[in-house]
Amino acid sequence: MMKILMLGWELPPHNSGGLGVACLNMAHALADLGEDIDFVVPYTAKHPDTDFMHVLNATPIDPIHRYGGGAYSSLDVEKKIIPSIDRPDMLSIRDIQESYQEFVDKYLMDFKPDVVHAHDWLTYEAGILAKKHYGLPLVAHVHATEYDRAGMHTGNPLIHEIEKEGLILADKIIAVSEATKNIIHEKYQIPLEKIDVIYNSLDESYYKTDYHCDEHIYKYITDLKESGYTIVSTVGRFTIQKGLEFLMQAAAKAISKNPKLLFVFAGDGEERNRLISLAAALGISKNVLFTGFIRGSRLRDIYTLSDIFVMSSVSEPFGLTALEAAHHGDALILTNQSGVSEVIWSAMKYDFWDEDKLADEIVAISTSDALKTFLQKNVSHEYNKISWDKVARRCEKVYNKVKHKG
Repeated sequence: MMKILMLGWELPPHNSGGLGVACLNMAHALADLGEDIDFVVPYTAKHPDTDFMHVLNATPIDPIHRYGGGAYSSLDVEKKIIPSIDRPDMLSIRDIQESYQEFVDKYLMDFKPDVVHAHDWLTYEAGILAKKHYGLPLVAHVHATEYDRAGMHTGNPLIHEIEKEGLILADKIIAVSEATKNIIHEKYQIPLEKIDVIYNSLDESYYKTDYHCDEHIYKYITDLKESGYTIVSTVGRFTIQKGLEFLMQAAAKAISKNPKLLFVFAGDGEERNRLISLAAALGISKNVLFTGFIRGSRLRDIYTLSDIFVMSSVSEPFGLTALEAAHHGDALILTNQSGVSEVIWSAMKYDFWDEDKLADEIVAISTSDALKTFLQKNVSHEYNKISWDKVARRCEKVYNKVKHKG
């Protein structure tokens, strides 16, 4: 049995994206193999169903406060986001990170884990501290780089510096896809042999929880389906990374060929108002529905009612939502720039900028029951091959390598 210190930024139900879901499932699978895990989060809150590990609260702040930036939006990491709390100096993501590092430093005075496993740039500095001050083996897990978050544009130079230092000093790096591995190698000049690719899997709760679709919640969608409409959905944060403007343009082209299409945009973010305005400018507002941010059973209802799920990301390190949609029977359309496209073959694929091809693929699936059924049935055989148990066993191999190295 190994003692693992995991450094993370969120866990369900206090997560705003897939990072927390992946961390929870990975930790659970490792615990099932007998590993002893302490998991640090930068806030104080209850986490149901985490008795398989020790969740440590690095600061007294409420989890909502650290949504002001960081894991998914990195433009304002030094912006003041907390107006009044017990710690008046804790006003930005950088301040929270500093307190996070102080907590880890104090923790390591009393406890000596076998391995430190740091998830994404927000925790890398704490991981570096553990390596430099205490000589502990460090594994840096890359769920997304700053290049991904910035839609492959420049992004935040401060975060680039932190990512680069963390990746250079890490004893081993885990990337969630070959695409991410290549970005790490090309942008940060990290040797390929230092990087292991370990794909994510579907959230275990999708298999274990008793779920039934409540069609009355989205009666508008149900009524349109009954009148012959094909439902096309996308789920995620409305950021430049997700390529949603390209999707909206493709939607207009697809609707011009098949008016009986309804596009459901589930999520929220800084691009929301622009997308609403774009739908109006394209004259397709009546064919577009914005749900706002949803999670849990309401999100699963959207997957169930959808016929087609589109992942339109400019750069998506992996893309757990595609596996979730596939589990609920959706036909998938994925960008070639998504990591999940490396493990899912029964899907239509395109380059994120190719609006014409995306529109043609949407129309093709919506007008061919045979094609839709083929995609829906075959994808289930593919996502079921990936499991968190396999993820955990591969993580253990990485841990053993860095332990022996140390």
